[in-house]
Amino acid sequence: MPEGTEAAYAVLAHCFTCGKNSVAAVRIARALAARGIGVLRFDFTGLGQSEGEFSQATFSGDVADLAAAARAMEREGYPLSILIGHSLGGAAALAAAGQLPDIAAVVTIGAPCDTQHVIRLLDGSLDRILHEGEARVRLGGESFVISRAFVENLRDQDQRHRIGHLDRPLLILHSPRDEVVSIESAGAIFQAARHPKSFVSLDPADHLLTRAVDAEYAATMIAAWISRFVPVIDPTSG
Repeated sequence: MPEGTEAAYAVLAHCFTCGKNSVAAVRIARALAARGIGVLRFDFTGLGQSEGEFSQATFSGDVADLAAAARAMEREGYPLSILIGHSLGGAAALAAAGQLPDIAAVVTIGAPCDTQHVIRLLDGSLDRILHEGEARVRLGGESFVISRAFVENLRDQDQRHRIGHLDRPLLILHSPRDEVVSIESAGAIFQAARHPKSFVSLDPADHLLTRAVDAEYAATMIAAWISRFVPVIDPTSG
């Protein structure tokens, strides 16, 4: 929950195979709350405390999870206006925004410009996944079962079209030292998006924003940028 009386509300989508309790998600959410922005963190299907099997998950399912989390916030009386996504969660935020007319602004952190990026991460196991229907893959130090349906769903996404028709203010945060998602992805997102759009370099951060100072800086930039586009409400007024 946000500190103080004036507030805005956001949903934060975590990075691929991470979870709502990842270092970056927790630190950014806490830093934003300290600046008057309440943040909901949640686990995508099959990860952390969420039900379901990760092997049955798809990118479209993650987008649906994010939209469902946003609608749940609205039902609980928290007027959601901001979508924030880290890495593949950023791609999901860009996709989900079109389903959520009340979203006033979108923020991506280290996000790929298209979902083919994840397929490239699976390169060593891709043939086995496609021929056998699934395979166990090691990603980020963890082992996950990746299905053919997951790969095929990633191939079906037209992220550039979505970005080009986002029609919301967009903030792109990315580090030129990101070794997981290249800084070129930030440039491609920026080029595809309409104005108003902004880019902030997170140099010298890594992809996961593992240093506290980098997550704090990202939150500072998000809060300052959002103040120009999102009306801040007073929760005590109702």
